[in-house]
Amino acid sequence: MAIVVDIDVMLARRKMAVGELAERVGITPANLAVLKNGRAKAVRLSTLDALCAALDCQPGDLLRWEADDRMDATVPDQSR
Repeated sequence: MAIVVDIDVMLARRKMAVGELAERVGITPANLAVLKNGRAKAVRLSTLDALCAALDCQPGDLLRWEADDRMDATVPDQSR
């Protein structure tokens, strides 16, 4: 997956448990686990907003993009 979810990092920085975050955000701990383990196919902006409010952070603190092997094969070389 090219999008990496760093909820664990913010949970550790805020010394917050998964269950507490799920309660504050209004989602089940199981759905939060799907998101934090990178298995989610999508995230609602309202959920991202609630996560950022609960963790006092920016969306970029929770989500980041990393190139993966399949992207390297499909992106043309622009160095010429």
